[in-house]
Amino acid sequence: MDIQLNFINNSNDVTNSDVIIFQKNVATDFDELAVAWMVIRNCGFGDNHPFTFPMSMYVSASDSWGNYTPQLAANNGELYSMQLTTSGDKLVASGSGTSPREVQVRNDLPRGAINASIYKSGKLLATKTSIAPQQKAVFEFKPTIWIGVASQIVQGQVMNSAIISNINTELSLLGIASADIIMTGGGPGPNSTPFAFNLENIVTA
Repeated sequence: MDIQLNFINNSNDVTNSDVIIFQKNVATDFDELAVAWMVIRNCGFGDNHPFTFPMSMYVSASDSWGNYTPQLAANNGELYSMQLTTSGDKLVASGSGTSPREVQVRNDLPRGAINASIYKSGKLLATKTSIAPQQKAVFEFKPTIWIGVASQIVQGQVMNSAIISNINTELSLLGIASADIIMTGGGPGPNSTPFAFNLENIVTA
């Protein structure tokens, strides 16, 4: 079931900061870079920004020739493979993967690396690049989002590790149908406090 979220700016921000929302791929090593899934811009004091966080995700792949496959509905526990068919490279569902918690994408092309990407709401959520033939990418996401403030971030682009390390608010969406995300803190001068994000008005699923 999709989760209805509503970001509300109750902060003292005076620099019109961008609010970044993303998920971390926990299937791989700790230093994997995350993608800015959503960037909320120009949301002034008292403004709100409603959005839907879907449970469903989609997988796509691109090859070394610059071709992109259509997005396929992706389910945890499933394996998808990039194959050379009579019409060219194609991403196909290939049965069960090796973990029930992961979406796995294997490069079954005879040559050439591929990139694999996961999407939610049509927006890039995570990506893995340079997957060599017979190698696979693995994606696993906890039912949480990470949220924080940054600048000069482009939605859909990979963020550098310095930005990611500065964003340390993780909000669990487990069992939630809808909620407000309240941003507080910030402000000018020595009395300013760090930005904080809290879930309020939670409706359980």
